[in-house]
Amino acid sequence: MTPVEQAHLVLDSWDVMGLRGTGSVDYTIDGVFVPEAYTHDAFTSEPRRGGAIFRSGIMGFAEICHSGWAVGVGRRLLDELGALIVSKAGRPGALSGSDAFQEKYARLEAGYRAARALVYETWTDVTRTMAAGSPLSVRQHTMIRLALGHITAALADVANGVYLLSGTAGLRRGPIERLVRDVHAGTQHITSAPVMWQSAGRELAGLAPGKHWVLLDLVDD
Repeated sequence: MTPVEQAHLVLDSWDVMGLRGTGSVDYTIDGVFVPEAYTHDAFTSEPRRGGAIFRSGIMGFAEICHSGWAVGVGRRLLDELGALIVSKAGRPGALSGSDAFQEKYARLEAGYRAARALVYETWTDVTRTMAAGSPLSVRQHTMIRLALGHITAALADVANGVYLLSGTAGLRRGPIERLVRDVHAGTQHITSAPVMWQSAGRELAGLAPGKHWVLLDLVDD
């Protein structure tokens, strides 16, 4: 454990399109001794401390955090659009009376809920295994990566759909504008990159016997 006073924080480095409220910064640490008890190998799956969730490994822990973010932002976007449309109901040309709008909203809702269901199904299964003190299988590691990739892709569809359906409200400063920017920043994360989908596809198709996951790729046991 290294006190924050021993790190040099680069406070103006998080200049990005979205996710500006995360408090993210770069930092450097020079000439600091960190006891071995407070370190871990990047590829470890057996935690030295903490609860069962840490048995998912570094990538598993990142996957559940990013999945939770995607689930929450998707719900907020759809709710914001619904509130916006209701507030304008009854006005001439209001989208609330449009069959096309209602169909599109339903499709966005269905796509989001299906992706959310896969996240919950996957992590319910994984949580049972970790709580029992058992290691996760290769297929379980595949699924936590796949579930995040899927909810992220569904979230991008929701963000684009909400932006287009919101009219000029999506252009102006407010929750929809901010959330759309956040989504498109989140889609750039490496956890949803093509290499993850390709590796997951190999494992799901039975083309990766004798392999295990290391970060976002499958390697020999």
